[in-house]
Amino acid sequence: MAIKCPRILKAEAVGNSILRISFTNGDLKDYDITPLLKNPVFSPLRQPAFFKSFTIEPGGYALVWNDTIDLSEYELWSKGSAIQ
Repeated sequence: MAIKCPRILKAEAVGNSILRISFTNGDLKDYDITPLLKNPVFSPLRQPAFFKSFTIEPGGYALVWNDTIDLSEYELWSKGSAIQ
């Protein structure tokens, strides 16, 4: 059975490597992009202005930076750290 994942409601950049995500189920999580930076595809995220330039895909299914860089709601929700 597939896990039903909440959608992204709001997102903000905190510093130069943390995404703070509010989900449709009320969860609030921080997602650290630092591990992703080992992958050359994600290297543009090292630039603070670019890191902060994401948009939320219509429907809340992903954060999108450009045609090659995005993070799904499942990735952000399942690997993010809950904020109390």
